[in-house]
Amino acid sequence: MPVRRVVPNIRSSAAPESAEFYGVLGLEEVMDHGWIRTLASAENPAVQLSLMTEDLTAPVVPDLSIEVEDVDAAYAAMRGRGAEIVHPLTDEEWGVRRFFVRDPNGRVVNVLGHR
Repeated sequence: MPVRRVVPNIRSSAAPESAEFYGVLGLEEVMDHGWIRTLASAENPAVQLSLMTEDLTAPVVPDLSIEVEDVDAAYAAMRGRGAEIVHPLTDEEWGVRRFFVRDPNGRVVNVLGHR
């Protein structure tokens, strides 16, 4: 199952200040939906992190996001192994299909694919 990228999600009540802080390290804002901002390296756009105040449609802020080539196959594989699904497989209005799953360490992982 090919992984396209892994993005850490930082829960933040100070997103503008955090964006400025990480900007000093070379990350630039590439997306802002109000509740989530994604910062990336201009030289290597796959290097990213997200700042989240909340998750618009899910019950928790995930600890990280993993973009996969086939989110339906990933969902079936996680269900097949009995993993705890925290947020069901959902088509979101901003163009992703995703679900949340809890890893063995208790971390919530947002597994997604772009439509």
